[in-house]
Amino acid sequence: MIDIHVRPAVAADLPPIVALLADDPLGQSREDASLPLDPKYRDAFEALRRDPNQLLVVADAGGAVVGCLQLTFIPGLSRRGAWRGQIESVRIAGSHRGAGLGRQLFEWAIAECRRRGCGLVQLTTDKARPDALRFYEQLGFKATHEGLKLAL
Repeated sequence: MIDIHVRPAVAADLPPIVALLADDPLGQSREDASLPLDPKYRDAFEALRRDPNQLLVVADAGGAVVGCLQLTFIPGLSRRGAWRGQIESVRIAGSHRGAGLGRQLFEWAIAECRRRGCGLVQLTTDKARPDALRFYEQLGFKATHEGLKLAL
């Protein structure tokens, strides 16, 4: 297993993060990793950085960004006012998949949700990613709801 350091993303991490997001069949159709990056990525990064309920992190292995995820902390009234941790945009570099990095990244994210008092951790995954669904189920996540999206 490769040792990673999970840390908050900095602006210099944007190109490798976008490259990770674009490095699969679904991401290729949604992302643009060409340089210079589309300014919308920098605008989104700044919005995330300013919001205390957003955390964009990278998995750093020896100075190289080999993974990322976005963690959103959501207050709510249901479940007696429980906070939720929402995990999004999870990627591990293709060259590092299967080495346990995804598990390490998720263990970190779940621990951070506990540390911040969340009563629940949730995520969605695209139905076109059956391997990701199996991975999340191995981590203990249950497919208890149907998720719906409306593209605007």
